[in-house]
Amino acid sequence: MKKIISLSLLFLFFASCDVLQAVATQALTIPTSTEAAGGLKDALKQGFSNGVDVLSVRGGFLNNAMYKILLPPDAQKIADKMRNLGMGPQVDNVIAKLNEGAENAVQTAKPIFIDAVTGMSFSDAMGVLTGGKGAATKYLKNSTTEALTASFKPKIQEALNQVGVTKYWGDLVNQYNRIPMVQKMNPDLNSFVTEKALVALFSKVEEEENTIRTNTASRTTPLMKKVFSYADSQKK
Repeated sequence: MKKIISLSLLFLFFASCDVLQAVATQALTIPTSTEAAGGLKDALKQGFSNGVDVLSVRGGFLNNAMYKILLPPDAQKIADKMRNLGMGPQVDNVIAKLNEGAENAVQTAKPIFIDAVTGMSFSDAMGVLTGGKGAATKYLKNSTTEALTASFKPKIQEALNQVGVTKYWGDLVNQYNRIPMVQKMNPDLNSFVTEKALVALFSKVEEEENTIRTNTASRTTPLMKKVFSYADSQKK
């Protein structure tokens, strides 16, 4: 009799487990194309909005040791000589303007990101959704870098022009390059700062994306919760 009861209880236990498993599976059904695209777009908009907001404020680059833009390594030789001649404040002003240009440029990124996200296909959305950490940022990087570069450069150039750094620095580098046996330097600070600004922006966006992937509390919309719960289930 005891054996019969024990077997019955064991049967009920496994049956309940099957029911729970069925419920869990049902709860994690594959999102529809609309849901997948919507949830991912919510996450991307949250991620890049937070990233842009952090970097585009005054001091977002200059006061952040991780993202602060310094002079190119080769140009540091000239900067050191200028500091030795008592021109340290001028060098610091140039560096401040490099970072100000990056901060202003990043403000133009949101509409470009939104266009990329809006045009995302279902297959792109599902690939990014289940692609793991950094997949969404990689998608944005591939689809927006060209447009961002074109948008950033005028803002950065404007900041450089405010202290006359374009002509001054260009002339100084050109003179330096005339010295025999020295390694030639590129006087184009705009391209250098643009590249650094893009690296910082995508780094921050990826940080935000990975927070959404790993911290369920950061999923702030119902669609985000649904589609990323499905993505979580695919990792098991």
